[in-house]
Amino acid sequence: MTAAMTTIDHDTIRNWIEARKGQPARVKGTTEGGGGLLRVDFGKPEDTLEKISWDEFFKIFDDENLAFLHQDMTDDGQPSRFCKFINRD
Repeated sequence: MTAAMTTIDHDTIRNWIEARKGQPARVKGTTEGGGGLLRVDFGKPEDTLEKISWDEFFKIFDDENLAFLHQDMTDDGQPSRFCKFINRD
């Protein structure tokens, strides 16, 4: 598996997600006491996710002190969709 990288740069995150036709989203019903659990919705929208704006996405991202762990390419040279949100600490 190719190496994963971590970033908190908003432009890098947005460019990576948009290059893979992803949309900023959060898990429905997770806003109690915060902004919700962030996700990236790729392709056909999932019923458990709700689309949110980039501004809201990055507000939650920063408020929750998150970092974006992602992989650029798969072992066979294809764009990877592997990503997850982790604590910056």
